[in-house]
Amino acid sequence: MVVTSEVKNGIGWLKINRPEVLNAINTEVVELLTNALEKWEKDSNVVFVCLYGEGQKGFCAGGDMRKFYDLEAEDVIPYAEKFFSTEYRLDALIHNYSKPILAYMNGIVMGGGVGLSVGASHRIVTEKTKWAMPEMNIGFFPDVGASFFLNQLPGYIGRYLALTAKVIKANDAIYIGTADYYIESSEWETMQEKLLTKDWSSASILKDLGELLTATGKSALDISELKVHQELINQHFQYDTVEEIVASLRSESINGDEWVTQELNNILSKSPTSLKVTLQQLINGKDKSLKECLEMEKDMAIHFMDTADFYEGIRAVLVDKDGSPKWAPSELEDLTESDIEHYFSTPVKTL
Repeated sequence: MVVTSEVKNGIGWLKINRPEVLNAINTEVVELLTNALEKWEKDSNVVFVCLYGEGQKGFCAGGDMRKFYDLEAEDVIPYAEKFFSTEYRLDALIHNYSKPILAYMNGIVMGGGVGLSVGASHRIVTEKTKWAMPEMNIGFFPDVGASFFLNQLPGYIGRYLALTAKVIKANDAIYIGTADYYIESSEWETMQEKLLTKDWSSASILKDLGELLTATGKSALDISELKVHQELINQHFQYDTVEEIVASLRSESINGDEWVTQELNNILSKSPTSLKVTLQQLINGKDKSLKECLEMEKDMAIHFMDTADFYEGIRAVLVDKDGSPKWAPSELEDLTESDIEHYFSTPVKTL
């Protein structure tokens, strides 16, 4: 089974069981997770849910993007419409769930994996956690509600993480508020035993669960790199055009700042289309609800099914794995405002 579910001691244990692909999700996985959560929300015997991934390497590496590449020559749109509709519905369900959800975010937590965890009420990270919205690497955009939750991060960190696809660690995730508790991965079995033996009959489930996680977890984490660079991030990523962000980084890179130079080169390696669409996405999402953001992202995702950079990015990262995508257009100045506005229009529906 690609998803296993069982109820023990009042806890709904929900596990993504695809360790061979770092627990990446497809339509089947999404539907099984949704069915279990909807069933348990109505079941008075389930007091909260524990969501985790099989193995030590990943909670969830995101959506199975290779599938879109394989379907490009066929009619990819119907599959995309079903996948993104069901995935985003699941993400919204987790954000709005009436019972606590504990997400154990061990290992890779990227893209769709962030979508599954960021809306949970109790989120655990470990020394193995690698958190990212890496869509920029494949010529796509940060979805699964990123228009909503990235705008809630401190300062302009949301823009920074979106445009650079930066991979962050446990201490960074806790600093920006996308995780709550830290434990060593070796303590997970002990944690499970405590969860399975505790009396959950109390009316204050949220409080009890939080106290248990705090008591088991550790607080002595290294200082967050994002916290260290917060001022620089705010300085350079405050602008509303990618060109201004690049110019700001470039002006300081001349002075030899290693971090600035690294991030400048990082951004310049990304798809100009993805960069511009993503920045506009975050600007548009500032005052939107989660539901509105997901609706916007659904339209964007369907438009990307007709974008050459999307398939070129998947080819370079997941198929040929040469790490050398050829973006078209290759320069920011080759894109017009109407090119970007297109991604925010309502796609023509397929029959």
